[in-house]
Amino acid sequence: MKLVMFYHSLYSDWNHGNAHFLRGIVREFKNKNYDVQVYEPQNGWSLENLIQDHGAEKLQELKEYYPGLETNYYDPAEPDLTTALEGADYVIVHEWNDKNLIKTIGEQKKTQGFRLLFHDTHHRAVSDPESLDEIDLSNYDGALVFGDIIKKIYEEKKWAKQIWTWHEAADTVLFKPNRDEDKEGDLVWIGNWGDDEREDELMEFLINPVKELGIKAKVYGVRYPKHAIKALEDAGIEYGGWLPNYKVPEIFSKYKLTVHVPRRPYVEMLPGIPTIRPFEALACGIPLISAPWKDVEGLFTSGKDYLMVKNGDEMAYRISEVIKSAQLAGSLSENGVEVIKEKHTCVHRVDELEKIFNEIGEKMVSPRDN
Repeated sequence: MKLVMFYHSLYSDWNHGNAHFLRGIVREFKNKNYDVQVYEPQNGWSLENLIQDHGAEKLQELKEYYPGLETNYYDPAEPDLTTALEGADYVIVHEWNDKNLIKTIGEQKKTQGFRLLFHDTHHRAVSDPESLDEIDLSNYDGALVFGDIIKKIYEEKKWAKQIWTWHEAADTVLFKPNRDEDKEGDLVWIGNWGDDEREDELMEFLINPVKELGIKAKVYGVRYPKHAIKALEDAGIEYGGWLPNYKVPEIFSKYKLTVHVPRRPYVEMLPGIPTIRPFEALACGIPLISAPWKDVEGLFTSGKDYLMVKNGDEMAYRISEVIKSAQLAGSLSENGVEVIKEKHTCVHRVDELEKIFNEIGEKMVSPRDN
C-alpha cells in the first residue's frame, strides 16, 4: 500500500507541533512496510525559521534520532501533483496546506482513483470558521479531526462527507521514561509563548508559582517577546530558547516535574483536546500538573495520571507537594506511562487509521500479507 501525505513540514518542529505526531505516524507506517511519501512546500515558514536561527545542520541531527525519515519538497507555485500522487492508494492532506492545493488534490482523485482524507489539528473550526468555509472538500472521502468537539462542528457545518475523531498521541519509540537521571532542576516547561492565547495563564500557572516557591526552573520555546523574557528573569526562571522536539525526553529526564498550560481557545471552545504536549510528558514519566481543561472524552484520569489545579495558588501548592513527596511523584510517573502505553501511542493511531481506511475503501491488506 502507498500512502501519500501533504503536510507543512516533517523535518521542522519550529513553532510547529504537528511535526511531532507526523514523525511518529510515518515511522509506524514504515515499520509495517508501507510506502509512505511525505510532501511539504519548499521554503515553508517553519523550516525557514529553523535554518535561519539554528542552521541546516539541525536537519542532520534530526535524522540521527529518526533514521530513514525522509521528506519530499514541491514548488508551491507549480506542484507536480500527478507525479506525487502516482500509484497512491491513500492520501492525507493537512489543513495547513494552501486551499488551492487542497482543492486540486481533490480533483486529482477523480482521475487517479486514490482514497482521500483531510486532517485538521488546529482550532480554526471555532476561531476562524470562515477559513474552513473556503476549503473545498467535495471530492474528499472525509476528514480526520483531533477531538469530538471538532467532529461535531464539521458535522453541523457539513464541511466533509464523513468525519472521524483521530487524536494525537506520543511517539513512544522516542518518548519513554528515564527517571534515573540526576536532576538539574525542579520544574521544566516546554512550549511557545502563545501571545494573547495564554499570556495571562502562563503568568498565573507557571511564572508566579515558580517565583513564589523560589524553585529552580527552566523554560524552552520560541516567540517569546521581550516582556515575557523579562517576566521569566524576574521569577528566576532560565530561558532556553528553541528546543528540538527530539531532545525533549532528555530534558524531561533532568527535572522533577512539568506543567501543562493549554491555550485559551482549547479551554473555552474545544473541551476534550489537550494538544500533544501532555501525551509526550506522560509517556516520559515526568509528573505532570495541569491548569484547568475539560477532559470530556476521558483520555486520562485526573488525580491519577496527572494533577489538575483550579488556580495559581493551587498550582504552587501542588508543585511543592510533588517535589517533596517521592511517593506522589512516583505514582504519577507510573500511571502516566501506563495510560499512554494502553491507549495513546502512535501505534494505536496507525491501527485506528487503518480501520478508517477500511471504511472508505476495500479492505486494506498489509504488504506483509502479500
